[in-house]
Amino acid sequence: MNELHSARIAAAAGEPLASALGAVIMLHGRGDSASGILQFSEAITVPGVAYVAPQAADNTWYPDSFLAPLESNEPWLSSALQAVGGVLEQVGEAGIPPVRVVLLGFSQGACLATEFAARNATRYGSVVGLSGGLIGHDGTPRDYKDSLDGTPVFLGCSDIDAHIPVERVHETARVLESLNAQVEKRIYPGMGHTINEDEVERVRALLQGVLV
Repeated sequence: MNELHSARIAAAAGEPLASALGAVIMLHGRGDSASGILQFSEAITVPGVAYVAPQAADNTWYPDSFLAPLESNEPWLSSALQAVGGVLEQVGEAGIPPVRVVLLGFSQGACLATEFAARNATRYGSVVGLSGGLIGHDGTPRDYKDSLDGTPVFLGCSDIDAHIPVERVHETARVLESLNAQVEKRIYPGMGHTINEDEVERVRALLQGVLV
């Protein structure tokens, strides 16, 4: 990776930000793209909602595993978190406050979404982590500050995901609950590293509840 990430919206779908009732910030996985993750918006489309996505440099938010020591993924991890913050700021400039914003990611993007929410705790519309969890090696201090103030969180993952140990999903749920999030966790037996129809339906219902 030779460059850091842009803290701007790279691709958008759905309602234009200027007229949207709410927004979903979509964070792509390793090897994917802003336009790629936006294809998922077609499955969870809710009228009046803007879907926006930043783009990782070289299609990767950070080079090593999310289970590696934090320092091994720097400076890309800090830049990735700043990218999410920059997009959240853009959304806010359009008149949409965090309480009307959903942070949603898949795989590496799910790790980024949950880590950003924990480090920047406030009342969001929702946080959705699909096949991901908080970043850092086992035993990483989780001394996050502030409160998610009742933010609904949905975590979905396989019990045998080759990339995401299920215990990290459990830990992520516990940590976010300690930050006063309302966490729903669904572990799917035997599923691969993918998104299933139950998750699609759950996310769609969640968006309808918090953004409309």
